[in-house]
Amino acid sequence: MPAATPRSTLVRYTLYQIPEWVLAAGAAVLLYRWGILTGWTGALLVAAVMAKDAALYPLLRTAYQTDASTAIERLIGLPGVAVEPLAPYGYVRVRGELWRSEPAAGAPAIHPGHPVTVAAVRGTTLLVRPAPPRTVQ
Repeated sequence: MPAATPRSTLVRYTLYQIPEWVLAAGAAVLLYRWGILTGWTGALLVAAVMAKDAALYPLLRTAYQTDASTAIERLIGLPGVAVEPLAPYGYVRVRGELWRSEPAAGAPAIHPGHPVTVAAVRGTTLLVRPAPPRTVQ
């Protein structure tokens, strides 16, 4: 299952805000009927609640994203270092942990101490590629 798209995250966030908007509108109507608020003030109250939710969305977006990936899939793209030659299997250290690895399809031989990047995952085995050389600026 792929991770949530930005659109589905926005829809999920909006759906969770609807009860708050309904309560704000109900409170505005009650306050209007009791003569505490004018119609315009009640409408501004509801608009302010909606504007607050719109302003908070960028900060809260990640809380509404679904995370269907497993822990090992989150390693894709991370750097590591080969601990032993990957011929065809060996171990690499990624985030301080040793993982069984093999070179990804078309990747050259990887020797101990060589930096790698996790390209994919197959089961509990990492498929790695040699990391591109760093340029010093």
